[in-house]
Amino acid sequence: MQAGVDEAGRGPLAGPVCAAAVVLGVTPIIGLADSKLLSAHRRQALAEEIRRSSQAWGIGWASVAEIDEMNILRATFLAMSRAMQACMAHLEGEAKASQSLSTDGHQGLTVLVDGNRSPGASAGPWHWPYRTETIVKGDQKVACISAASILAKTARDAEMHRLDAQHPHYGFARHAGYGTRAHLQALAVHGPCEVHRKSFAPIRQLSVSSP
Repeated sequence: MQAGVDEAGRGPLAGPVCAAAVVLGVTPIIGLADSKLLSAHRRQALAEEIRRSSQAWGIGWASVAEIDEMNILRATFLAMSRAMQACMAHLEGEAKASQSLSTDGHQGLTVLVDGNRSPGASAGPWHWPYRTETIVKGDQKVACISAASILAKTARDAEMHRLDAQHPHYGFARHAGYGTRAHLQALAVHGPCEVHRKSFAPIRQLSVSSP
């Protein structure tokens, strides 16, 4: 059994980082791909199908405060670990209901992580016990990682739309917190808000005061 894990939101100047973990079901999902290569409409449709037909899935977050406290890489590991915890809880719940699998959490499971580093490779609150393989550009190569990429991206986009309603000056719904020209211009006028990552250089170096 394989679980794919990917994240969304490592690079933005604002908002939490999100990760997803997916164990696909028996029926293939047509059209899985790196979430960045899909239209928003197609991503959303695939996300609904992934949640409906996967054997198990989970979403995990690390907050802006955690990003600023521990750095973005470690916060991403934490989000991935939380996504796997949610996915395993789902999987174990299904196993108990159907009595089709051992409820010994990760027995026979391999976690495939997009990139070249994973939570299992270093000590910390994010560390997990699962057999793990890292795959560079895995979201373009491996279906379960593509599925995780789509779930993470759609979940984070939804969160940035929610934050846009709370902080309408910055355009979070348009750029998802990335350092676009419009975002930097808004920061120059309004200064950072509570959901900006104070440890990121463009925010740290701002001389204006927060509104």
